[in-house]
Amino acid sequence: MALDRRTLLKASAAAAAGTGMMVDVAEAQGRTVINLQLGWITGGNQIGEVCAKQLGYYEAEGLDLRIQPGGPNIDGVAVVAAGRFEVGQVSSSPSLMLAASQDIPVRCFAAGAQVHPFSYISRARNPVRQPRDLIGKKIGTQSTAVILLRALLAKNNIAERDVTIIPIGADMAPLMTGQVDVITGWLTNTTALRVVQDPVVMRLWDTGVRLYALPYYATAQTLERRADVLARFLRASGRGWAYAHANRAAAVDLLLKEFPNLNRADEREALEVMLAYAFGPKTATEGWGTMDPDVWREQIDLYAQLGQFSRRTPRLEEVMTLDILRMTNGNRPLIG
Repeated sequence: MALDRRTLLKASAAAAAGTGMMVDVAEAQGRTVINLQLGWITGGNQIGEVCAKQLGYYEAEGLDLRIQPGGPNIDGVAVVAAGRFEVGQVSSSPSLMLAASQDIPVRCFAAGAQVHPFSYISRARNPVRQPRDLIGKKIGTQSTAVILLRALLAKNNIAERDVTIIPIGADMAPLMTGQVDVITGWLTNTTALRVVQDPVVMRLWDTGVRLYALPYYATAQTLERRADVLARFLRASGRGWAYAHANRAAAVDLLLKEFPNLNRADEREALEVMLAYAFGPKTATEGWGTMDPDVWREQIDLYAQLGQFSRRTPRLEEVMTLDILRMTNGNRPLIG
């Protein structure tokens, strides 16, 4: 993650030029505007928020949610840190640890997925079922995910020289053509995985590298001064995810109403997988969005061990907070 103070200053300037107003106090039709800045283009990962928006759950909380897409040329963390938008969501928790290590004041306040769906996928004729099966294998992974592979190897005492790392894109073709023995991807990307007829899956989480996916974050200032707005956002979002869990076909209809470029069959299939990661044993007792400080401590310690913090190792309280989750206890769906 190439986020530093220079990037933050550029984002601040863009924010000032782009809006001409403070979005966190703006009101539209009597409701407080809250912008959710994504780290990627809009899609099925936002189905809970889309349901909450379409069904009036944010409106009932006095909010006007606006989903802001990310992409390869948008540094969402910098945009939120600069104060342009109130809430952000990134694909994986390490982005927020690395930001904190660079003195960028953003903190996670809820986790969209309880277990990270990032996985190592092989074929039945040459399976990788446990970390030591990687030894001697050609591993195809995206450049941004090489650090995840290094974390897996370090966690399981495997030397990096014992594997061959091959940079790839997002599709499964290198696995199917034999260019690699193992390929990485998110299990929620069911469209890409469909081409693998005999997949053997080893989840990163199950190898001992426990990361959160789809974490929600805000600046320390927003968490301090606008905690009530974040709590209302989290309550409404939780209701949306509960609706998607109970009304899956209807939820996909609402998703396509919001984003008509998506494919209905693909999104319906992906939703089944996504819900299995959004809800689990902990959400059954602690509510949707919950997270465990011990998981965060493990992540920070592992990344420090790998030398990923170029400036300093961040403290736990600089990376995450349970304050908004505590404010919404009893108001987030208990589904598992």
